[in-house]
Amino acid sequence: MNRKAAMIVTALLIAGTAARAQQPPPGQPDGSMGPGMGPRNNPGMAKPAGDPMMENFFPPELIMPNQKAIGLKEDQQTAIRTEIQKTVARFTDLQWQQSSETETMASLLKQDRPDEKQVLAQLEKILGIESEIKRIHLTMLIRVKNLLTPDQQAKLRDLKQAMMP
Repeated sequence: MNRKAAMIVTALLIAGTAARAQQPPPGQPDGSMGPGMGPRNNPGMAKPAGDPMMENFFPPELIMPNQKAIGLKEDQQTAIRTEIQKTVARFTDLQWQQSSETETMASLLKQDRPDEKQVLAQLEKILGIESEIKRIHLTMLIRVKNLLTPDQQAKLRDLKQAMMP
């Protein structure tokens, strides 16, 4: 796996782990909003019932292979592609920042006696980047959904239901 792909996977795992950590234990009301995006037919895409991200948004991985089935118009395709491209570009910048800040954190932690204030300040930088990654992801999901008609959204919900085990 090349370095760029490894960084993308690492960032997605970190974001997904942080989101799952915020979810309450099974049986308790779910007020969180997890990542809500995963590769098509990936078991990771199946979220617990009540996950507002899975119930209400449509990841590009679902829309792209079903463009004709949902009647996606050319102007909608263009607008969705534009949103995805903007998100990927920003995400790549944030990955570079995150990688750099993680290297800094590693060097701080390698010290025999890490300075608590420095380590916690560095943690805040890393968490800020993770928060921004989640924000741009959610923004993209909102914008994509707003580009879809109610009929297209209904068709996508049906497709999601058919994909669930």
